[in-house]
Amino acid sequence: MQKVEKFSPEINKVYFIESHTLIHILSGKGSIQVDFKNYFDWQEKAIFLEKGQYIKFLSDDFTVRRIEFSNESKFYDNDVRVLFKHLISLGYIDLLECEECKSFLSETALTNNSADIIDVSSKQWFWQNPFKASKEEYQVIFDAKDIIDKEYSNKLTSIDLVNLINDRGYNAQALIKNKIGLSVKNLMTSKRLQESLKEVAFTNKNIQEISYDLGYKDDAYFNRVFKKSIGQTPKQFRQNFDFENRDLFSQDILELLKKYHTQERSLEFYANEMNLSIKALSNKVRAKMNTSLGQLIRLELINSAKLMILEGQSVVSISRQLGFEEPNHFSRFFKHYSKVTPSEFKLKKYNS
Repeated sequence: MQKVEKFSPEINKVYFIESHTLIHILSGKGSIQVDFKNYFDWQEKAIFLEKGQYIKFLSDDFTVRRIEFSNESKFYDNDVRVLFKHLISLGYIDLLECEECKSFLSETALTNNSADIIDVSSKQWFWQNPFKASKEEYQVIFDAKDIIDKEYSNKLTSIDLVNLINDRGYNAQALIKNKIGLSVKNLMTSKRLQESLKEVAFTNKNIQEISYDLGYKDDAYFNRVFKKSIGQTPKQFRQNFDFENRDLFSQDILELLKKYHTQERSLEFYANEMNLSIKALSNKVRAKMNTSLGQLIRLELINSAKLMILEGQSVVSISRQLGFEEPNHFSRFFKHYSKVTPSEFKLKKYNS
């Protein structure tokens, strides 16, 4: 059985994932955040999340379909885990490249057949082949990831971890480095840091307790590692994240961007509107939203452009409305950040 829900999420609310879940964003404009990383390319994708993760919507105009799967035994399948155990980024299926996936997510088929989307999507994931590996190589990589997910809180050195993986019959060190671009040590460090972010943001544990629970040798070392990676101490990060309260700063800056992004692109303008210096605004955006103000401005421009393209407006008209001096300047900008030209984007949408 599965629970299917269509809803409009609250802006900046943290939605904790309690079971294996598929998120299908039906409409919206803005970015999403999953486990402290912001994503801007969620359009036309099925997003898979497992228990312990969270998702946050950084705009108030999203409409989302959420499918929660209750049959946990399904997810012990080695082929299925590739959807949920993300390696260096968010796991997703590109629906524009998966006709069968789209048919399962249609309004008519959804209620009766939504569980089948897991099998279809896992096949599609291997077909997309994000790390250019064979299926056998992926199994070794994800076996190693399973070990890291289970052992990250133990006080293991990188040598201990590699030996543990090798003891189980996997010679994964070189394979992971070659295919993913990260060492086993990097994956372990990343996992431990991600879990420490959750502990700092979502619990009332003191920093010393968190550092001990996650296998750091002492809280001073944990503070140094945390600040080097995040740019803030654990205490500062906890104060800035403040997930239980509505983030008025993020809401204010997003509303300003919606109102002025077609006219104003200078950081100075937004800093003046927020009564902050450019440096203070940039730092606060980075701390609160895990991205840059420039990236947010570009995102608003791209999303506005996509809506205008789908309305049938010409490139000349769109470029003028968005403040580009020449249509070819807009086309280059759009292709750089969307990876397709305006005409290719329109064709993809109409053929989907």
